[in-house]
Amino acid sequence: MKALTSRWRLVSGAAAVVVIAVVVLAASNIAHAGSPNANPASNGYTISNNTPGFIKHATDKGAVDPTEQIAITVWLSLHNEAQLDQKVHDLYTKGSSSYHHWLTQSQFDASYSPTSQEVNSLENFLKAHNLSVVTVAENNWYVKVQGTVGDIEKTFHVQIDNFSYNGFTYQSNTGDPSINDPVGAHVAAISGMDDFGFQPTNVQPVSSGETFTPVAVGSNPNGLFFEGQCFRGTESHTFSSTGVTATYSGNRYGADISNTTLGHLAPCGYQPSEMQTAYNMLPLYKAGLDGSGQTVVITDAFGDSTIQSDAELFSQVYGLPDLNSSNFQVLRAPGAVNNPVNNGHIGPGADWAGEITLDVEWVHAMAPKAKIDLVIGPNNGADLDEAINYAVVHHLGNTISNSWAAVEGFGNPAQFNRDNRILEQAAAEGIDVNFSSGDDGDYSTVLPFKTVSFPASSPFATAIGGTSLGLDSTNHIAFQTGWGTNLTRIANRASLGNPPDDPPLHLGFQFGAGGGSSLTFTKPDFQSNLPGTMRLVPDISMLADPYTGVEIIETVGGQPSVGVIGGTSLACPMFSAIMAIASEKAGTGLGQAAPLVYGLASSTGTSTPIYDVTAYTQGTNVSGSITDSSGTTNYSADQLAAPLNGTTTYLSAFYNSPFSTRWFVITFGTDTSLTTSTGWDDVTGVGTPNGANFVNALAP
Repeated sequence: MKALTSRWRLVSGAAAVVVIAVVVLAASNIAHAGSPNANPASNGYTISNNTPGFIKHATDKGAVDPTEQIAITVWLSLHNEAQLDQKVHDLYTKGSSSYHHWLTQSQFDASYSPTSQEVNSLENFLKAHNLSVVTVAENNWYVKVQGTVGDIEKTFHVQIDNFSYNGFTYQSNTGDPSINDPVGAHVAAISGMDDFGFQPTNVQPVSSGETFTPVAVGSNPNGLFFEGQCFRGTESHTFSSTGVTATYSGNRYGADISNTTLGHLAPCGYQPSEMQTAYNMLPLYKAGLDGSGQTVVITDAFGDSTIQSDAELFSQVYGLPDLNSSNFQVLRAPGAVNNPVNNGHIGPGADWAGEITLDVEWVHAMAPKAKIDLVIGPNNGADLDEAINYAVVHHLGNTISNSWAAVEGFGNPAQFNRDNRILEQAAAEGIDVNFSSGDDGDYSTVLPFKTVSFPASSPFATAIGGTSLGLDSTNHIAFQTGWGTNLTRIANRASLGNPPDDPPLHLGFQFGAGGGSSLTFTKPDFQSNLPGTMRLVPDISMLADPYTGVEIIETVGGQPSVGVIGGTSLACPMFSAIMAIASEKAGTGLGQAAPLVYGLASSTGTSTPIYDVTAYTQGTNVSGSITDSSGTTNYSADQLAAPLNGTTTYLSAFYNSPFSTRWFVITFGTDTSLTTSTGWDDVTGVGTPNGANFVNALAP
């Protein structure tokens, strides 16, 4: 909430042109980039595919100051990678003698991790080139060093330039690095030469030009702030100005903006007790299954100076168990350095403090007795990879939640290869690692091609998609549908008298759950019954729509405040909390969730472990007419909801924004070209977990 007015967009303007180079990294039926990247060349060993894709779409502004200090991470290749692939395959194949017989870290290291001798040789090489060793991974996976740009360029035979992209300046190597030394045979990737980084996947219920206004916590200590009944019956509204009259009728969304009663503030937002009821968590809590004995690990970047006080206040306001030093700790990933370039490039509109707040508070909301370890990467690049590796090596918990993403095709493929191996290590050790699927649908509204988010698209991650959710008067689910929001403005500000927009102003797609087909990874075994040959995203989903979002408490301008937030950054920690409770019941880590959820039955019945989320509509979608000097023009529901991109079933409603006082037609279930349907779909995956039934199905 510290950056309440902005969210990250990759490309602005219709004139943006992108040419995408796709690197297909595939091998076995568990589908991932398996082979080492260091290839012999005339000048030594070239680290192939080690140039980030975004520079193809950016403007080169020339060389970075060679005296500038930066940190880079040099990743070593694993041993016996083909055997590792087979081992993980067996660990997840029912009937195999290895099924769910997880490896320990020492067993993994003995068979697959780089050796101390390889690490020592690499350290000596780096030191000989004026680079200072910052840290070495405990499992020997990488050596992190710091030095001047000039020394790094000489060591790895690269040019590091400044690039302008979408209004921001980044740095990056302009080509693949190489190493003129035998140690190069052991190097798989080098990260940190670029600072494009990962971004959080949270959004707030505001459109362009609007600012979300939080509410001071002191206004109401009883935990009732925003309206919990987001959807109302049908209404009719007429807007008039000189010579123009517009009349519309249809469903209504959100509380009246004139309503200042706490608990009914506009537009709407759910609190923990409402989500606990909606997702059928209460029978678990009654049975003593609440996360006790489990630790949920959260990785994020940069940090949040008020997270510990905010999280404890959240607990007190909403009647949750205290969250303090006994059950919540903030850890720093090893090798924190003062990297001025990376520290300056948090990302356009990225709100990491709000992200951290959302992650911590909503893991706690759904698994109230679980411990939380928040592992902070000093920056939002390779430091996040290192944070996950640290969490896996120390086995901090059986579940790791990650609400951040990059776009396939924009990052460093060699670095993504290492991420994939970290996730494979976690899978081998029985750790479930979950990632948000992203908030830009198929990306077609911000890029001239369709793609998915990474690491959600890794075959060793579980990709969490998003839904919109309406509650009945008892806080049970009235309806769900896939998250995707279009807005069409039909009347301007109240200060102007709410004059009608003639014609209606189509603002189009605002945000929606990420999904679709990976450009990079082939289809893993657990998706063998799905169409196509590539990894499909997402696997499962939970609430993500910020217009049916949740309340968080965060200190803004020194004032503890309540706001409403969403994004697949909400779905991921909520799902991770449920997986922690499943591990609690099982008495052990269950490993990667994705292979498990595809084996569970899904339906729309109340006894199902997974609710099958389908396309939804109710009441009357908004339609209307405008009469002006040219006569009367009728507007159908489809015209007001456009662009529909093939979607035929959706919900639309009146929405009066409390932030701008404008009137809109808002849609639910319109997610770019992605569609919600029976069975697996590219918005919600197999559906949403049905709390107690889901946990009992995973741990009978």
